[in-house]
Amino acid sequence: MSPLTLILIVGSGLALVLLVIGIIISVSSERGLVEERLGRYLEEGGDQSGTARAVDSAYMDWINKRVEKSSFGDRMARELARADLKLKVGEYFVLIIGSILGGAALLGLIGRDPISAGLGAIVGAFLPNFYVKRQQKKRLQLFNDQLPDMLNLMVNGLRAGYSTMQAMEAVSKELPTPICDEFRRVVQEMQLGIPMERALDNLLRRIPSEDLDFVITAINVQREVGGNLSEILDTISYTIRERIRIKGEIRVLTSQVRTSGQFMAMIPFGLVAVLWFINRDYIMTFFEPQNILCGSIALAVALFLIIIGYFVMMKIADIEV
Repeated sequence: MSPLTLILIVGSGLALVLLVIGIIISVSSERGLVEERLGRYLEEGGDQSGTARAVDSAYMDWINKRVEKSSFGDRMARELARADLKLKVGEYFVLIIGSILGGAALLGLIGRDPISAGLGAIVGAFLPNFYVKRQQKKRLQLFNDQLPDMLNLMVNGLRAGYSTMQAMEAVSKELPTPICDEFRRVVQEMQLGIPMERALDNLLRRIPSEDLDFVITAINVQREVGGNLSEILDTISYTIRERIRIKGEIRVLTSQVRTSGQFMAMIPFGLVAVLWFINRDYIMTFFEPQNILCGSIALAVALFLIIIGYFVMMKIADIEV
């Protein structure tokens, strides 16, 4: 057995172990980032459960302390909160390392050379972030779709004599996820003494929605200058419903353009990857001594045209409402 194969096998095993640890942490954790911070006050003096003690090992705590102090840690904490992933920053960092090692081991075993392992490491480094962004997009879309129902419930509660906080508490109990989870956090923060303006700003930090920003601005202005909040929210609800309807129609009409742009941009990279593992000599023709200049220029121009074509097609499909 060659040293390279041994290294790849060991790396693959380590990546598998780290991946299993990440899955266990994701499944066993019951509270998100904000709920965990609130729990420090709500459960002050209490003992952690056996599962929590097992997860929060000394090694993981050391990683969390080192990573959370950096700008990367602050940014990742915000991204994980927006995706509602039950992971600490240190745990997510370990998951990235595991994904890098796993990708390098997998493609290294297939290609049996360091270049393939390097490509696998690059792909593995982008996979966790791709998953987080995808979860953020799905959660934001679902939240925006539920926003008109939330406003109607708040309007009915305010007209029935509820306070703003009681109306938000009704939202946290009556509506499905993710909107009930987010407003439950808002209510918990307010019960701990955090002002409503700050609690709503924290909500907007977790859910970067333009419609939600509109709603929060209306609530804050009404609290300062007064007025009938139920009528304001009723008008906003109608406006948001119309925007959602128009956006849905636009999404349907432009779905072909967006799908075509995504597939056309990915096909060249997929074809190069397949040829790299099937017929590597053909790909290496671009990098032969007598062809390296022309080959590099051709690849650079092709990459530039792919990127420009993708962004042009996405711009065509991006219609402001």
